Amino acid sequence: MDNKCFIGIDSGGTKVSGALFDSNGTILTEDTVLLKGAGGKKAASLMIGLIISLIEHAHYTGKKPVSLGVCIPGIVYQKTGKVWAPNIPDWDDYPLLDDLKRSVGNDLSISIDSDRACYILGETWLGCARGSKDAIFVAVGTGIGAGILMDGKILRGYKDIAGATGWMALQKPYDKKYDTCGCFEYYASGDGIVRTAQEIITKNPDYQGMLNKNNLRAQDVFAAYEEDDPIAIETFDNVIELWGMAVANYVSLFNPEKIIFGGGVFGPGVCFIPRIIKEAEKWAQPIGIKQVTVVHTTLGKNAGLIGAGRLAIMNEKKDI
Repeated sequence: MDNKCFIGIDSGGTKVSGALFDSNGTILTEDTVLLKGAGGKKAASLMIGLIISLIEHAHYTGKKPVSLGVCIPGIVYQKTGKVWAPNIPDWDDYPLLDDLKRSVGNDLSISIDSDRACYILGETWLGCARGSKDAIFVAVGTGIGAGILMDGKILRGYKDIAGATGWMALQKPYDKKYDTCGCFEYYASGDGIVRTAQEIITKNPDYQGMLNKNNLRAQDVFAAYEEDDPIAIETFDNVIELWGMAVANYVSLFNPEKIIFGGGVFGPGVCFIPRIIKEAEKWAQPIGIKQVTVVHTTLGKNAGLIGAGRLAIMNEKKDI
């Protein structure tokens, strides 16, 4: 009887979630700790406390945890194990791998990766891209990033920054307002949807619709769209165009089998996928766009956690 299990950890800006997995991806138990604004070593200590709790639970139930996968909302430098996570204070080149090795490294093999990498690992393991070796996960949240799997391997780039596709240049001329997040993210992320709507409201001083320019969230714009609000309609006309252009670029550059949209903001955008595909067809390499399938994630908010579990299993098997 196989008593091995694997630990997956998904770290966000406000909380850290963890789970024990068996080799088939079944979650045996899971738990969450709140960061409550903690950063630096305190945030790492909260994560380590959760890991130790999961290890103890595994031993209590007769399981042997053998490997740990950790999902980080930012950049993971694979050669050093240091991380950059802008939503966690003082995690700028933070030596997370060293902290984990000191605390649990005698018991577990450890692998850390970015959230976008974990998203695509989870999706190709248990999600709608199951079994695919060439797939892209487009994470639309506060920002935009893409987890890119090519020939079964995560595409990382020279210094592990590949997939920062919020910086794609999708229109001209350049504007200084793109400096902090990039052109694509400025308009088409969760915050970008808000910015786009606010700019359109500013240009329409007589607007009397549902949206309050000074107190606006992406979900408000989605809700207003459902009620045929003219500013929301114009906002998504613009955003869908950019999402479609991005899909075209992914197709032309990488020739993926699947492109999966997900992330904390995109959920209501599933209704836009046919329009995104139609827009992409204008711009993309014509053979590649006929080969790709564009879908919405089936893993929801668990994509990062499931991806971290997959990371642990792959690390234990020495496949990455």
